[in-house]
Amino acid sequence: MNAKQKVVLIGANGTLGRAVHRALRERGHQVVTASRKDADVLVDITDPESVRAMYEELAERVGAVDAVACAAGSVPWRPLTELTTADIRGGLEGKVVGQIELVRQGVTHLPAHASYTLVTGILAREPLLTGSVASLANGAVEAFVRAAAIELPGRQRVNAVSPTVFEESLDVYGDTFAGFDAVPVARAANAYVKSIEGHRTGQIFRVE
Repeated sequence: MNAKQKVVLIGANGTLGRAVHRALRERGHQVVTASRKDADVLVDITDPESVRAMYEELAERVGAVDAVACAAGSVPWRPLTELTTADIRGGLEGKVVGQIELVRQGVTHLPAHASYTLVTGILAREPLLTGSVASLANGAVEAFVRAAAIELPGRQRVNAVSPTVFEESLDVYGDTFAGFDAVPVARAANAYVKSIEGHRTGQIFRVE
């Protein structure tokens, strides 16, 4: 097993976040949760000032952080003909800009060996009705990961986990993912472990 790490987990309260939290704790890592509520540190990743405050608070409370893992990101699900500019901007802010801010600001706060693991999704490559903004956001995050990997300083790394729909979430989505092979959320959590404990960078770890 790799050396124990101090991991900041954003979005630890959702289905994916809880699974990632559990997987990291079972591996012996120290997990510091961050979210808009009910977390060790409060943060709204759509607000750059909130991200800045989070990193400053982490430095004061827990010291150097080895890894940042994000399991948060929201996008609107609406038909293309009903989308507004506010919907599009909201999806970009909710899933793209916030995750980019975690990396952009983290560069100056985290040590040379630190890693970032972001979240995208299968709609980046398999679009669905009403999911055009989700596809846009996922694709943008994946493109950012590939590009940022060649610019990060020191030995910092960045990857993304791109899962299909979870078995645990099928009731929420109904027939939206008809014909898709759902996976247990624990498989996606293992992809976070692979990213955090491994040495690869600029990778999109598909879970399907």
